[in-house]
Amino acid sequence: MRVWEIKEEFGRKNLVMDERADPAPGPGQVKLRMLAASINFRDLVVIEGQYGRHITPPLIPLSDGVGEVVAVGEGVARVSVGDRVTPLFFQGWLAGEPRADLMAPTTTGGPLDGVLAEYMTLDQQSVAPVPEHLSDGEASTLPCAALTAWSALVTWGAVKPGEIVVIQGTGGVSLFALQFARMLGAETIVTSSSDEKLVRARELGADHTVNYRTTPDWDRAVKTLIAGRGLDGVDHVVEVGGAETLARSVRCVRVGGTISLIGVLSGAKGGFDLPLILMRNVRVQGVTVGSREGHEAMVRAIDTHRLKPVVDRVFAFEDFPAALDYLASGSHFGKVCVRIAGG
Repeated sequence: MRVWEIKEEFGRKNLVMDERADPAPGPGQVKLRMLAASINFRDLVVIEGQYGRHITPPLIPLSDGVGEVVAVGEGVARVSVGDRVTPLFFQGWLAGEPRADLMAPTTTGGPLDGVLAEYMTLDQQSVAPVPEHLSDGEASTLPCAALTAWSALVTWGAVKPGEIVVIQGTGGVSLFALQFARMLGAETIVTSSSDEKLVRARELGADHTVNYRTTPDWDRAVKTLIAGRGLDGVDHVVEVGGAETLARSVRCVRVGGTISLIGVLSGAKGGFDLPLILMRNVRVQGVTVGSREGHEAMVRAIDTHRLKPVVDRVFAFEDFPAALDYLASGSHFGKVCVRIAGG
């Protein structure tokens, strides 16, 4: 079977399309013919060798994907041949609270091989169903990007109708957060450096938008938007910027509000005035994807509301390096996908 892999050294220049043996399912396992994959910022970091020493070559990259069950091993009852399913990001975290042994050692796309292969075998417990109304590309966005947004707003954030949610950016996770926040009946404020992307965010249902490049003090702009309501800030911020944006997120969230920290695009380290969090009783919640239990709840909601993920572009399997470059450019709006087989 064909795969993309990092064979010996990390770096985009070292990616190669190669052949590996076609896998066969053992007892309790399912074999998937992979249909599509989608790229996350994490994948770029992994490929460049910047994600940690526990990830080493050789490695098949990417964590988000969808496949069709084409064979099952002895004792498999959870899925059937012909089912479309997504591999879980955390292969071992099925339900309950996060634990170290269920997380870091069990993630697809590093340290475990990822989804950018024509076939893969997985434990039957480590796959989840796909809503029928989604295309292969759309379905491939669910395991990481969608579930991270769901965990931030639903599992951990408990966002309620009428609350105000600030969402940073217009990448895959951010647009899922926008869609889920609207599903929950929340008021939404989206920030971006691109007026064109903010127009598209409004078309998706954003109630307000702020260009943080032309308005660097975007936290003040957010407070201006809610002025006159007797509010001291917003209820929830979906924080993807990291070092350069967290302080502003704290300043625009209400006393007792929540910040879901899901990304560090502007940097992982930086100076920060801790009393801003302490004196305002702000909850900063780190969010790393979620469990199978959360994934299945999310899929039920997506199915019920007929939600459609936002896919920017779909690249051919052979053009995976170009897809990576496109994501790295920051030009995308929503998800960047790779077609492996099928439509």
